[in-house]
Amino acid sequence: MKTITSALCAFLALSLVSSTFAAKKRVLDAKIDEAIEEFYEHTSAGKKLAKDAEAMLVFPSVGKAGIGIGGEYGEGALIIDGKKVEYYSTASASIGFQLGVQSRRQILLFLDKAALNAFRNSEGWEVGVDGSVAIANIGAGGEIDTKTINEPVVAFVFGNKGLMYNLSLEGSKLTKIKK
Repeated sequence: MKTITSALCAFLALSLVSSTFAAKKRVLDAKIDEAIEEFYEHTSAGKKLAKDAEAMLVFPSVGKAGIGIGGEYGEGALIIDGKKVEYYSTASASIGFQLGVQSRRQILLFLDKAALNAFRNSEGWEVGVDGSVAIANIGAGGEIDTKTINEPVVAFVFGNKGLMYNLSLEGSKLTKIKK
């Protein structure tokens, strides 16, 4: 019974977050472009890595809220050769020590063609299950950890607004949506 109650609470939290962060296509497109500009300003090494990537998945606003039980939701687009080719949502629910509300930007760079193909051919891609994602560590001088660059998918998380204890992309489900 406790598991059912916890699952129901997580679903309700995720529903509240998703309705708040859903956006219309033209608004979403503008926010994606703005997020990319901010990303390029934030790290020249990330900009160079993005130019060499097979694709870039940009979520301009991923909202997360939780008090013990949390939910996370955001919408974005997969960009290949500078064009938005498909739209995706990212969502997750969690139970555990967490408290707060947060909005952040996420960019996933697909550095490997096989990883990109596996992502695009999936019904719903779960981070940590269907593919691993390395979160980029940017050191002094804006350089990216060389270990991270050798991973097939690298994530950049930036533009945090608000406070949230517990940052992880593990368990996030990425699903294609229509816009």
